[in-house]
Amino acid sequence: MTAREYSPDAPQGEYAAPAADGPLDAALTIPGSKSLTNRELILAALAEGPSRLLSPLQSDDSRRMVEGLEALGVRVETVRGEGPFGPDLRVHPATPFAGGATVDCGQAGTVMRFLAPLAGFASGDVLVTAHENALHRPMAEMIRALRDVGVDIDDGGHWSLPFTVRGHGHVRGGEITIDASASSQFVSGLLLAAPRFDVGLRLRHVGSRLPSVPHIDMTVEALARRGVHVERPAPGEWIVPAGPLRAKDIAIEPDLSNAAPFLAAAMVAGGHVTVAGWPPHSTQPGAQLVDILQLMGARVSRRGGALTVAAGRGIHGIDLDLSAVSELTPTLVGLAVFADSPTTFHGIGHIRGHETDRIAALVGNVKALGGSAEELPDGIRITPPAVTGSPLTGGTWQAHHDHRMATTGALIGLRVPGVVVDDIGTTGKTLPQFTQLWDEMLGGR
Repeated sequence: MTAREYSPDAPQGEYAAPAADGPLDAALTIPGSKSLTNRELILAALAEGPSRLLSPLQSDDSRRMVEGLEALGVRVETVRGEGPFGPDLRVHPATPFAGGATVDCGQAGTVMRFLAPLAGFASGDVLVTAHENALHRPMAEMIRALRDVGVDIDDGGHWSLPFTVRGHGHVRGGEITIDASASSQFVSGLLLAAPRFDVGLRLRHVGSRLPSVPHIDMTVEALARRGVHVERPAPGEWIVPAGPLRAKDIAIEPDLSNAAPFLAAAMVAGGHVTVAGWPPHSTQPGAQLVDILQLMGARVSRRGGALTVAAGRGIHGIDLDLSAVSELTPTLVGLAVFADSPTTFHGIGHIRGHETDRIAALVGNVKALGGSAEELPDGIRITPPAVTGSPLTGGTWQAHHDHRMATTGALIGLRVPGVVVDDIGTTGKTLPQFTQLWDEMLGGR
C-alpha cells in the first residue's frame, strides 16, 4: 500500500484484533490533528479573507465541523494537497453567518462547543443538535456563558443539546466567569470567537480544576498565529481584544494523541515504532507521550523530525496525574495491564463525560478480559496479571461509541489472542485509517 492509497472510510463492525507475531519494526505517518483542524476551521471561518488548511484531518469529527460551517454559509472547498490522507481545505468566510440552519454535531465535542458561539453571529435561528449518544455531553456551562455574553439561546429549560440559538448578527461579549471543570472546550470555544465579539472578552475560570490545559494553550497559540494576542493576567484568566483575524495558510501537525496506540504498541509487542513529522514543539497533549512512555519503561529517541519508541526492559507501573492529558488515558491503561506493578491514574474524573464514561468503560473492559481494575473518585487503578497471577484472556472489548476505547482494544490484542473490538467503526471519529495503519505497522512495511 502506498501513502496515497489510504481509505478515508473506517471499516464497520467487529474487529478481531491481530496478535503480534514478533517484535515490531515500523515507520508510519499519522493524519492531522483533530484538535488543530477544528480550531483552524473556526478561525478561518472568522478571518478577514480565505485561508487554506494544509494536511488537515479528514474524519467524522472534522467533516461535522465543515458541514456545520457550511450550514452557516461558509464555503469550504477541497484543494489537491501534498499529504497522504486527503485534500487540503480552502475556507471562505461568510459575513454574516446564515440563519435558518441546523448544525448536527454528531459526537464531536469540539463541534458543539466551538460552533455554538458562532451561531450567535448568524442572521436568524440556528438549531444545534447532536447524535443521540452525544446529547448527554456537558453543555450547561457553555449555555450559561453564551447567555452572559449576549447570545440568545432557547434550550427549553434543559441546559443541554439540542437548543436553538436566535442569532442577531453580532455578540456583545464582555466580562464573564465560567466553571470549565467539565471541559476545557468551554474556554476554547469562547476564546476562538472572542475577537469577533463587539467588545472582546475577559474570561475567568472559577471551578475547582481546569482539565486539559494544553488544549487551551493550543487555542491561544492558534489565535496568535492570526494576529490576536491573548493576555493571561492570572492563572485561569484570559483577555481577548476585539479585532480582525488574519487570513492565513496553516499546516496541520500530525495528531500526536492518535499516534499514542502505535507508539505504545512497541512496548506491548516489542521492537520499535517510528512516527514521522513529530513536531519539535507542540501544544498537543500527545506531546507529553515522550515523558510518560519513558516513565513506563520505553526507550525514546528523536531523529530527522521523527519520534521512535522502542521497548525497554518491561513496562513499569506508575502513579500519575493525567489531568492535563486525559485523552491519553485509554492508551496508557492498555499499557498498564502489562506492567510489572500496579498503576494509578488520577485527575481524570471529567472523562466520565466524554463520548462515554471512559473510566467505567475501561474498568468494565479490563475486567471482561479477566483483569483487575478499580474505579476511583477521580481516576482508575490497574493491578496487572504480574501482580494478581491471573492472565488476561480473549473476549469482547466494547468500544462504547468511543474511538479511543476501540484503539485500546486493538493495543491489548497485540499480546492477548482472541480480543474482538465490537465496533471498530468508531475510529472513524478521528482516525478512519486506523486499521490500515495498524496492519501496516504489524507488517513492518
